[in-house]
Amino acid sequence: MNATTGRRRPGRGRVRAAAAALCLLAGALTAAASGGTPAEALTPPVSLTADDLTTWQTNGIVWSMAGSDAGVVYTGGTFSTVRPPKAAPGTSERPAVNFAAFDAATGTPTDCSLSFTLSSGTATVRALALSPDQKTLYVGGRFGSVSGVGVSNIAAIDTATCTPRQDFKVAVSATVRALAVTADTVYLGGDFNSVAGQTRNKFAAVTTGAALKAWKADADEVGRAVELTPDGKHVLLGGNFFTVNGKTSHALAVVDATTGAVTKSYPAGFIPDTSTVQDLTTDATGFYTANEGTGGGVFDGRIALNLSTFEQRWRDTCLGATQAVLVHQGVLYSGSHAHDCATMGEFPNQPRKHLLAQSVDDPKLLPWFPDTNDGIGEPVGPRVMAQADKDGHHYLWVGGEFTTVNGAAQQGLTRFADGPDTGAPWVPNVSLSTVAAGKVEVNWQASFDTDDGELTYRIYRDGASTPVHTTTGRSVFWDRPQLRWTDTDVAAGETHSYRISASDGTNTSAKSPAVSATVASAAEKYPAKVLADGASLYWRYDDTSTFAGDTGGGRDNGFVRNSPTRLLTPAAVAGPSTAIGLNGSNQYVYSNKRHPQPTRFSVETWIRTTTAKGGKIVGFGSLTMQNSTQYDKHVYMRDDGRLVFGVKSGSTRTITTPTAYNNGAWHHVVATQGPGGMALYVDGKLSASTALYTGNEKYDGYWRVGGDNLNGWPNKPTSNFFAGQIDETAVYPTALSSSQVSAHYALRTAG
Repeated sequence: MNATTGRRRPGRGRVRAAAAALCLLAGALTAAASGGTPAEALTPPVSLTADDLTTWQTNGIVWSMAGSDAGVVYTGGTFSTVRPPKAAPGTSERPAVNFAAFDAATGTPTDCSLSFTLSSGTATVRALALSPDQKTLYVGGRFGSVSGVGVSNIAAIDTATCTPRQDFKVAVSATVRALAVTADTVYLGGDFNSVAGQTRNKFAAVTTGAALKAWKADADEVGRAVELTPDGKHVLLGGNFFTVNGKTSHALAVVDATTGAVTKSYPAGFIPDTSTVQDLTTDATGFYTANEGTGGGVFDGRIALNLSTFEQRWRDTCLGATQAVLVHQGVLYSGSHAHDCATMGEFPNQPRKHLLAQSVDDPKLLPWFPDTNDGIGEPVGPRVMAQADKDGHHYLWVGGEFTTVNGAAQQGLTRFADGPDTGAPWVPNVSLSTVAAGKVEVNWQASFDTDDGELTYRIYRDGASTPVHTTTGRSVFWDRPQLRWTDTDVAAGETHSYRISASDGTNTSAKSPAVSATVASAAEKYPAKVLADGASLYWRYDDTSTFAGDTGGGRDNGFVRNSPTRLLTPAAVAGPSTAIGLNGSNQYVYSNKRHPQPTRFSVETWIRTTTAKGGKIVGFGSLTMQNSTQYDKHVYMRDDGRLVFGVKSGSTRTITTPTAYNNGAWHHVVATQGPGGMALYVDGKLSASTALYTGNEKYDGYWRVGGDNLNGWPNKPTSNFFAGQIDETAVYPTALSSSQVSAHYALRTAG
């Protein structure tokens, strides 16, 4: 990396610029497109928006990139045409045989056109790197000719004329996958075992005049990444290998730039045998790996290492193979298909996310979440990143297998810039609570913005244009905490409506739909008792929007999945209340907060059903967006309508009601566990209990209502999901007493 800006040096997708020029540009690189002002809506240190810019597309996979100082981005891969933005495959295409060059600022093709072909088989361009003087573009891959000029898997292109250099001919025996270039040397890595007729296993070096150098870093498996350290003294190697020059070092090694001798090896286990290094990048003080694993016990994340010692600074443990890494202004951007970052305190296993950002000093994910799909090929989404500057702006280019970007059709290529930020936050979801006298509690689920974690919320009452309250809150896509403001400037019997907007500082969402409530003159007795008994989560299901507001003090709102039926009446409890209806196949609610194992707890809810397929009613599980892999502390209904309360304590431990409760009437269900064991109450009375089991399975998880895994549990019902109505769900950090349970049930008609 260049020590001034942290930009990538020449290599796969690397760029270089003179230090003096970069110093002058440093303050301008975050300028927004209009007026030269910074992109205000971004959360530092992120300096790129998540808004994708219009960019031409390919009809295949982009494997390699390099950005030039002249604002040109060169791309290579396995494709045959390019087409305009929004053009469907097969329309408005122009030939581009495994190579295309684009204007970094406009996303349109330049007039540099080359064709990389092979007489037999499929040609591909897997590596691109510019010389320090930008006069030569080196190309590696699997090909036998460039626009009719015979070559052997590596070529040099004169950038001024966009023609192959006839004086650079090197025979490489197999695919070249990685390149890094100095003023006099080209380092290459790949599948090959010979270069220029001499043995070179997976890594080699040639002069810029095409002469093989004595430099040797022979490896036993494929070389996938080559990167120079900023001082030029060492070469960083990445790939599948287990030895370099006979010395044990799996997937990563540091070698001398002059001789190839191993300077730093990495022992077995530093990167698991099941994982490889797919890409490398550097900045002034560190280098960073992109890792991919296969099978069990893999490492798929990123590692940051210090250049001073070549030792680890940090690593993340997200699952979902990382393919590309790039540093810009202190942020490590990566392309992967991350789907589970729970082990590092981030999002649990769920649909893949393909573009992430982290500080070079800390693996915590930063609020930058543009996205692609997996696409074609393997498929894994993004494969490569590059960056370039033009007209005072900075551009991050991404290539790969994807066919959509931010939900819209876009194949093979996309790009992002330092401004303008045009994406508004999501419209907030709002819920009102009037369980206490003389006030209205305005609850809302924090919104989400793809490139800002701190949002400003404005609350508008009764259609006014001036907000009655303004506040801020942090959120990311998997953690959208519930926020609350209590309006006490109201009187009993008055009806008021509320709307909320979310702003990132530059863009503001539409106001939420108006939600109204009548101010109570006295506290509602049932919810007042639930709250008085210490409910840490309390979902009443009176919300009109797509979340379950928490009336309790924990503010642990629920994510409502797959559009259950809302506002059903009559509800379980008298008063201005409604219930939620679940279809028994895929609808459920999960808590926003991830909780440690509760050693003692109570779960309480009301159910109404006639199902003969059973299903989980309420429980604790390790996942949110799919069935959990760890699951207990739950109440489920058997096919015959009887209720089961179960925990795992060594094995599954259950108690079961003697009576069925699928008769179409509302029933009050409470399950408790504490020092006295397990108890299951129905309609205010103890129905089943045991003093034998006071423990449950230890794992962090989420409270879920309406469905989750039940594999391995006694009398497993036909369905994991509950078909029926649910109301008034509460969770307590204590085991409720029998008198508390009966008191709750007695208040069902109290209003």
